Amino acid sequence: MSPYVLATLLFGLGLGTTLTFISSHWLLAWMGLEINTLAIIPLMAQHHHPRAVEATTKYFLTQATAAAMIMFASMTNAWITGEWDMNNMSTPLANTMIIIALALKIGLAPMHFWMPEVLQGLDLLTGLILSTWQKLAPFALIVQMAQAADPLLLTALGITSALIGGWGGLNQTQLRKILAYSSIAHMGWMIIILQHAPQLTLLALGTYIFMTSAMFLTLKMASTTKINTLALTWSKSPILATTTALVLLSLGGLPPLTGFMPKWLILQELTKQNIPITATIMALAALLSLYFYLRLCYTMTLTISPNIVNSVAPWRIQTTQFSLPSALFTVIALGLLPMTPAILMLTT
Repeated sequence: MSPYVLATLLFGLGLGTTLTFISSHWLLAWMGLEINTLAIIPLMAQHHHPRAVEATTKYFLTQATAAAMIMFASMTNAWITGEWDMNNMSTPLANTMIIIALALKIGLAPMHFWMPEVLQGLDLLTGLILSTWQKLAPFALIVQMAQAADPLLLTALGITSALIGGWGGLNQTQLRKILAYSSIAHMGWMIIILQHAPQLTLLALGTYIFMTSAMFLTLKMASTTKINTLALTWSKSPILATTTALVLLSLGGLPPLTGFMPKWLILQELTKQNIPITATIMALAALLSLYFYLRLCYTMTLTISPNIVNSVAPWRIQTTQFSLPSALFTVIALGLLPMTPAILMLTT
């Protein structure tokens, strides 16, 4: 792809997200979401592989459906109230439709079916954009809509996403599908606390972006997309294998890594809000996700793949990839837990 075309598409991604961030009019917010979608479509299909084209088609149809639902709901609200302002959503039907449409956009269960299939057909860097940047604009709208949304709907979406995100990743062998189900589970944690403490939702979103970015960039450096090739990582680079295992444990939410911080604070807040049953279900759902993270760690650190003697030793192959972003995101994904009080002070 030409550098000029790539720069234009990346500018479109930034423009669409920024437009949605700053808008208080539903038509402008919808335009931002559409610019975002149209900018990433060429990035998804750039390799012209049948799986990439199929993933692009599925993504486009899903996002178009969600955008149409958002437009219909905002028009319904404008028809009843006479206003397009986001802060004047007094129609319960329009509220529910917009929340469901935004859940479809970010891949919340039970509207998650497109997410693993689309991510599986993409390049790792494009998958990174889809898993992180593409969630920012819909999340900004969900945060603004949270106070007017039905609490039961948000709770149902959160619990369902956490359970399906953990359950769906148990039987996967493709790393991109595992990361897709990991994304679904993390989205559930963010939605479940949104109505009680929006600042914890933003904190969970930030830590998720750092951890997922570290994971995708590490897999890109190791040129790995399947579980059975993870065993080669140790012979290529022991340090990379060690940090990757720690990032996986951080995604699972084990202390003393960064990923423990949002889960700990969310469970604490749910308990404070007198809903211990929901907190217990979320904690048990986290164990499902932790299982397949531990399976990946076991494959990387405790399994040695057979090497053919006649082939070139894998550790002699020099990488030409830029490793600074991977190192930076890995450090953040592993070491932010001691800074929890300072981060809470900044978010409140």
